[in-house]
Amino acid sequence: QDFCVAIKDPKDGVFVNGKFCKDPALVKAEDFFKHIDPGNPVNALGSQVTPVFVDQLFGLNTLGISLARIDFAPKGLNPPHIHPRGTEILTVLEGTLYVGFVTSNQDKNRLFTKVLNKGDVFVFPIGLIHFQLNVGYGNAVAIAALSSQNPGVITIANALFKSNPLISDEVLTKAFQVDKSIVDYLQGQTWYDNN
Repeated sequence: QDFCVAIKDPKDGVFVNGKFCKDPALVKAEDFFKHIDPGNPVNALGSQVTPVFVDQLFGLNTLGISLARIDFAPKGLNPPHIHPRGTEILTVLEGTLYVGFVTSNQDKNRLFTKVLNKGDVFVFPIGLIHFQLNVGYGNAVAIAALSSQNPGVITIANALFKSNPLISDEVLTKAFQVDKSIVDYLQGQTWYDNN
């Protein structure tokens, strides 16, 4: 979850740290197993993320790890996003990806990028905006390992222009230093999320 507000009386609270636990006597090997098929990257972004977080594999509960398979069509993009609760390490299995992340304001929002080929590995630090773009001529496949059983995903365009309810035009026009018509245009777009 994104936040946990403390309460004085636990009877009014909710369980935190993943999910409630199954009786250990009832646990089976299947609780720790999941098969992943290739994702279908035929969409507006040209990519498909197949997460294996605690919601997809209950055996991950409280273990602090997860992964995702990312399938890319040629020129496919996993758009700028963050994982608020996990660091990501990406391994390219097939193809060529242009990847990068942006540091925090205190570090002057430096952009770190690299072109990765089959077998290359790259780390995206926790909470930093990052992306992957297939710059090869064929499909690409990568596996992302994350340091949380539920790292969360916030796709930047969706968060800014498709929040519910919408962020006020006054806030966005001032933040981006653009005319209201541009904000209205961006809020009217269909923002895809491949997760």
